[in-house]
Amino acid sequence: MMIVGIPREIKVQEGRVAMTPEGVFELTRRGHKVYVQKGAGLDSYLSDERYVKAGAVLLDRMEDVYAIADMIVKVKEPLESEYKLIKKDQMVFTYFHFASNKKLTEAMMSSGAVCIAYETVIDKNGTLPLLTPMSEVAGRLSVQQGAKYLEKPQGGKGVLLGGVPGVKPADVVIIGAGVVGHNAALMAAGLGAQVKILDINLNRLRYLSEILPPNVETLYSTKMSIAESLKTADLVIGATLLVGAKAPHLVSREMLKEMTPGTVMIDVSVDQGGCFETTHPTTHDDPIFEVEGIIHYCVANIPGAVPVTSTRALTNATLPYVVKLAEMGWEEACKQHQDLRFGLNILNGDIVFRGVADSLELSYRELKW
Repeated sequence: MMIVGIPREIKVQEGRVAMTPEGVFELTRRGHKVYVQKGAGLDSYLSDERYVKAGAVLLDRMEDVYAIADMIVKVKEPLESEYKLIKKDQMVFTYFHFASNKKLTEAMMSSGAVCIAYETVIDKNGTLPLLTPMSEVAGRLSVQQGAKYLEKPQGGKGVLLGGVPGVKPADVVIIGAGVVGHNAALMAAGLGAQVKILDINLNRLRYLSEILPPNVETLYSTKMSIAESLKTADLVIGATLLVGAKAPHLVSREMLKEMTPGTVMIDVSVDQGGCFETTHPTTHDDPIFEVEGIIHYCVANIPGAVPVTSTRALTNATLPYVVKLAEMGWEEACKQHQDLRFGLNILNGDIVFRGVADSLELSYRELKW
């Protein structure tokens, strides 16, 4: 039997919860104990009563959940007030994004916890099964937010994404053709915008060229092609990813000076440090800032704005892995399942994922399994 803890998320305007009652039931019916902090699911319209019916035990305080659990399952990285609650040898399974947060990394190393990151779990097909559902949400929502902030009352240049008959639609530039970029392109194209999507993976561009509508143009990504595309852009979406590592800065501050004031830039890569040089993390309470007349939206938990959708999509993806960890323990589960092995980021005070160590210039320990 394993004791699993589900605390309430405390990041600003984070309405997601790590597990639905249906997920809890899958654990309790297997004989595991699940402790859920009261109110953890309310922003996702999941009542405490539903968790109790699924077999969970409710606890009043976050501190009590951390104290009793063998494994903590979360959505977002622990915040500073949670650092001291994490115990030696306790499993913490969540989105960590260590490569852009040295303070968090060092705190988790000091805790002695077993840190398994959703964002570096890699399946046999080379895809990221636990990052994908939130990337789908973030990609689609980035266009929705971009359309809003293009409105003149929000500070934008006053452009409608799809235009109208006789008036040209907006120009949308998407940097990165992964899951986020693909979903952003689908949304923007569906609204009638003219879309350019850039990437360095020609095979990916060929694939997207075949499946996306005619108002999406694929471009090979270079510094020059990005700079030229930005000059006429109304909305720019940053969607780059280096697994477990810090995102590269592909849009410099100098490039902003060539853009039209009121253009909107959405940096979906902000969790990994951002792909715009001028990016810094923002919150849903205060989502935008302006640099060189360009509006930046850099919210670090974009899917948290739609928790009803996001919570269910996340549980669908994470539950099979949570069950494996609960049934087998982290060591046996990671030995038998390479995808979970890739998820191990910090173990016994050491960084065991090279991308994190390299990004933060910290030492790396290779696991000899």
